[in-house]
Amino acid sequence: MKQKAAALQYDRGSSSAPKVIAKGDGTSAENIIKIAKLHDIPIQKDPDLIELLSKVEIDQEIPEEMYKAVAEVFSFIYKTTKK
Repeated sequence: MKQKAAALQYDRGSSSAPKVIAKGDGTSAENIIKIAKLHDIPIQKDPDLIELLSKVEIDQEIPEEMYKAVAEVFSFIYKTTKK
């Protein structure tokens, strides 16, 4: 199975929901993960969520039905990084 990855961005000041800012599989996924690690961006593995996020277009906010799952990811990141 090919590795998949997606990157999310959330700016409370300009967005009402997180946006998918990058996504891909195979080499693209590896590059997304490499860039995240290079910049100390937390990574969470969630195969079910990545399947859903892969259907969202780049620069589009996530749909409301994904809020709970993505909130759990952001909660994990906050607890891990304290920011």
